[in-house]
Amino acid sequence: MLSSLFSQIFFYFSNSAKGKKGLEKREGVKGTFRAESKQKRGRYLRVKASGNLQQRDPLFSSPQQEEEEEAIQMDSNNGSQEMSVPVEGVAGGGTAYGFNDGGLNSQPLKQSTDPTEVPTSDLVHVWCIPNTLNVGSQETPRPLETINLLAARNERESFQIAMRPKVSWAGSTPSGSVQVQCTDLCSSDGDRLVVGQSLKLRRVVPVLGVPDALVPLDLPLTQLSLLPGETSVIWVSIDVPNGQPPGQYEGEITVSAMKTDGGCSDNLGKHEKDQLCMELKNCLDIMEPIEGKPMDEVVERIKCASSSLRRILFSPSFAEFISTNGSSDMMEEDVVSNLAVRIKLRLTVWEFIIPVTPSLPAVIGVSDTVIEDRFGVEHGSEKWYEKLDLHFKWLLQYRISPYFCKWGENMRVLTYTSPWPADHPKSDEYFSDPRLAAYAVPYRQVIAGDDSREIYLRKEVEILRSKPHWNKAYFYLWDEPLNMDHFQNVRKMASEIYAYAPDARVLTTYYCGPGDAPLAPTPFESFVKVPNLLRPHTQIYCTSEWVLGNREDLVKDIVEGLQLENREEWWTYICLGPTDPHPNWHLGMRGTQHRAVMWRVWKEGGTGFLYWGANCYEKATVPSAEVRFRRGLPPGDGVLYYPGEVFSSSSEPVASLRLERLLSGLQDYEYLKLYESKFGREEAMGLLEKTGVYMGPERYTLEHRPIDVLRGEVYNACRPS
Repeated sequence: MLSSLFSQIFFYFSNSAKGKKGLEKREGVKGTFRAESKQKRGRYLRVKASGNLQQRDPLFSSPQQEEEEEAIQMDSNNGSQEMSVPVEGVAGGGTAYGFNDGGLNSQPLKQSTDPTEVPTSDLVHVWCIPNTLNVGSQETPRPLETINLLAARNERESFQIAMRPKVSWAGSTPSGSVQVQCTDLCSSDGDRLVVGQSLKLRRVVPVLGVPDALVPLDLPLTQLSLLPGETSVIWVSIDVPNGQPPGQYEGEITVSAMKTDGGCSDNLGKHEKDQLCMELKNCLDIMEPIEGKPMDEVVERIKCASSSLRRILFSPSFAEFISTNGSSDMMEEDVVSNLAVRIKLRLTVWEFIIPVTPSLPAVIGVSDTVIEDRFGVEHGSEKWYEKLDLHFKWLLQYRISPYFCKWGENMRVLTYTSPWPADHPKSDEYFSDPRLAAYAVPYRQVIAGDDSREIYLRKEVEILRSKPHWNKAYFYLWDEPLNMDHFQNVRKMASEIYAYAPDARVLTTYYCGPGDAPLAPTPFESFVKVPNLLRPHTQIYCTSEWVLGNREDLVKDIVEGLQLENREEWWTYICLGPTDPHPNWHLGMRGTQHRAVMWRVWKEGGTGFLYWGANCYEKATVPSAEVRFRRGLPPGDGVLYYPGEVFSSSSEPVASLRLERLLSGLQDYEYLKLYESKFGREEAMGLLEKTGVYMGPERYTLEHRPIDVLRGEVYNACRPS
């Protein structure tokens, strides 16, 4: 069967390589993406796929600042252990990550490249980088320094480890394998942050040439193959539990080059065997039901099977056959201790606890249609419920409030947070979860039943209104109405809801007024008057950040026009736009640009945020099929995570760097809320601008260090005396 499968794959790719190349050219599937540069107020922002800064912004750097940074770096190297108040960016953050200007002077390589005889540092460059940098395959090595992090309880903090081989020690491609091992982080009082629970490693995998997917690695010990002339990256994240005792925690991560010398091919552990078995079974499951299928689906299945077999072939289990026809043994502990590169990690956990329930409801859509198509689950089946449950629970860790959605005619949208009816125990479990800040109530049945729409709606509302979580509920009925008929439909549907629940909240997204009945002479003025058209049939006015542009004066007008006595709120959303240099989550934008989405929300004063889709890639009918972004959309728009099956046999979703930065932004929001609660909004606004983190949608930090300074200021000002 497998030899036949290989023959099919070889035949397909050998005969379609030229066509595939042309298709990729037409669809823009290339190694890198470059965001369009814009000139704003004499400033240029340009982003490459690698995320490297092409030109330092004079707003955020100067010769004097560079001298200060050098002085801070010298202080951090010489006296970091004696600091009474640990602050990121001082022996941490932008300096201690090795994120400083200048190259790295490599020492001459020794004659031997045997990992059991020479230090790993002679074979591999290893350095650390902040989580806001996109590290491309050609990233230049930096010095390795101790990592100092600061985190509140119930917070996730992260950084990156980059590795680049200096020479091949495997005899052929790849350059060689490294073994990465983590220890628990321990305090002087004996408290621990445990590897695999709090501390996790994920490999950064490029998507369209841009670092984005974060594929989980085995812990506490994992192996990676390094390619010659390329930088490989590991994303390290630390989750601090709510009840973790405050204090300083220390641990280390060791990187060791591995020797290949034959002899262990029969020593696969149970986990590796299970992994291989699952991968091979996946190939058979993909290929066996091929008879009678349309040609497009056959091609897709062959490509998926090829990807699975390639993953098996280049997995660590077969590294010896790909490299030197030998085997890769785990190195002896004493060799690791003496020759390994050791990354010292210090984390200060402080007394502040980030609220379990997010202060900002960030509601993000998940397409149930995409799940049904890719995973082959029938709407309403037991497996369908299982898949939706998996995605919902996985997304809660990112401080977002997921809702499932299905688009209808003219952008009418069915949204629901729970696929079960309101009287089902699972619905109460979902809505009562303290991590959920808001939930969508469906206007009609998600699963067809005997009740009419009116009877169903009345029952749902009556049940939910009796629950303590009713204040989280909202109805999202229509996405971006464009004409008077659309707006009238919103008003009619809202009226039906109010008949059963006068205190219900209806959310409406919009970026313009009705095109067939202008509300004002210009489109912009018409946009401003939309609340008058929707009132009182909408309580949450959700406007596009793209329309707002740089108009902070308009933001003030919108907020001042709200009727707070009628429970009106102002939320914002991003979709397609705004584009560079404004904050968004497009692939290829710099990390601070991703994180700045939530800085903007806080500064503008919105009380909620919406994003249209987290899994809205092109249709596929096989779980492991290549992920393609939707045509006509900027790369990454509508996609914040990937199916796990694309990268391994795991069914757990794979996060993107952009999703992690979304989480970091939401955590920054909580820091600003804490500072605001103690010193007032004006003082908090001043801190955001004084540290150089965020002044406006075109004026925010391009580097990591100001973020560390902001967090350190909040830590110093708000910690108990």
